[in-house]
Amino acid sequence: MAALLAVSRSGVAPAAARSASLVSCRRLAGAPADTVYDVVVSGGGLVGAAMACALGHDIHFHDKKILLLEAGPKKVLEKLPETYSNRVSSISPGSATLLSSFGAWDHICNMRYRAFRRMQVWDACSEALIMFDKAHLDDMGYIVENDVIMHALTMQLEAVSDRVTVLYRSKAVGYIWPYPFATADSSPWVHITLGDGSTLQTKLLAVVFMQIGADGHNSGVRQAAGIQNVSWNYDQSAVVATLHLLEATENNVAWQRFLPSGPIALLPLSDTLSSLVWSTSHDHAAELVSMDEESFVDAINSAFWSDVNHTDFIDSASTALHYAVTFLKPTKASARQLPPSIAGVDAKSRVLFPLGLGHAAEYVRPRLALIGDAAHRVHPLAGQGVNMGFGDISSLTHHLSTAAFNGKDLGSMSHLTGYETDRQRHNTALLAATDLLKRLYSTSATPLVLLRTWGLQATNAVSPLKEQIMAFASK
Repeated sequence: MAALLAVSRSGVAPAAARSASLVSCRRLAGAPADTVYDVVVSGGGLVGAAMACALGHDIHFHDKKILLLEAGPKKVLEKLPETYSNRVSSISPGSATLLSSFGAWDHICNMRYRAFRRMQVWDACSEALIMFDKAHLDDMGYIVENDVIMHALTMQLEAVSDRVTVLYRSKAVGYIWPYPFATADSSPWVHITLGDGSTLQTKLLAVVFMQIGADGHNSGVRQAAGIQNVSWNYDQSAVVATLHLLEATENNVAWQRFLPSGPIALLPLSDTLSSLVWSTSHDHAAELVSMDEESFVDAINSAFWSDVNHTDFIDSASTALHYAVTFLKPTKASARQLPPSIAGVDAKSRVLFPLGLGHAAEYVRPRLALIGDAAHRVHPLAGQGVNMGFGDISSLTHHLSTAAFNGKDLGSMSHLTGYETDRQRHNTALLAATDLLKRLYSTSATPLVLLRTWGLQATNAVSPLKEQIMAFASK
């Protein structure tokens, strides 16, 4: 199948593949006509559902046929449970704007979410920290349960059911790319075979998830299209859980501390609840998940409060730079805040998952676009996973809407490459920065600790630089 579907960026396949592809297309051309969709989104979840929503509510797609393939069952949230889910996402202002554009954010606001207005990041090996906050304490982002986002997206998909079809418990298991040169008895569209054996055609295939069969992130689609993927697994797993605070607080700060074993983050859910994301070694993660509640709570509080990794030399160097910066730039800086103490954890909320990085060398081919997990995989330390996917949607929807308005072929490379250029510039920079931070903070070697300590202090002192970082992360 890989040889059958392999195509070059220009759409020209090797000779053997061309002949095989032509035979397949001729065979399909002689079969009963399949339903032809303008766009098929392969892979549901938050990003896939949002992509279908964005197109379904776009004014220039009012006469288009869109299909969303969702492998899982339809999720119905009749009422919010009293307990919070341990699966949450940090939503940037830019992502909130996207969700607002097709009405999903209103549903989220009517359910529940938590805004955070500050972010404090600090090093466990020194006193260095950086505090991000906006003027007038505007919202920096929002912590929302994935089930809440999914419910909002489902409601907005139902609102455009006349143009968006959702097939639940369905996934694509086979693809046939069109022959690069049109013939009298061949189809110009992508042919898709579903798990139940049925077939359909589409002018543009938007792939969200790469899990085809059991090959994880090694996608059959990506391999078939000849798209190279750079990826590696980190020596870390992330532990997530829903935590109870010792006392009620305003709880509008996102906290992250870099430990030598990996970053630990505390994200606000309510006045008394926060969500934990702790990236650490695989063995330590397994230990955290299996230990009793009291030991787990003690481990979290120690991770946020302990100074066991400090050294006198680093602390002295940090203090010297702090005084120098204060003397040279005597401006009022945000005061260090103390993180809340943890009192308990929701039963059965502890889960771990392995971490890694991945990035597709190309996002598009003729009649194919990769978005979300299909295009990139990132470490959670930046809280940008779903935001990168929503950013892909904003860009791709813009380019497809323009093409539809101008009566252009939706699967043409003339506008798909514009999407690829937009997103690779942003995503590549974010992936590189995240990977660098992960490696820089995964050590307690004195020279590197000193380097990152001074770097963090200097960045915290330069307000324009912090504003640029916040603007980049808010997209």
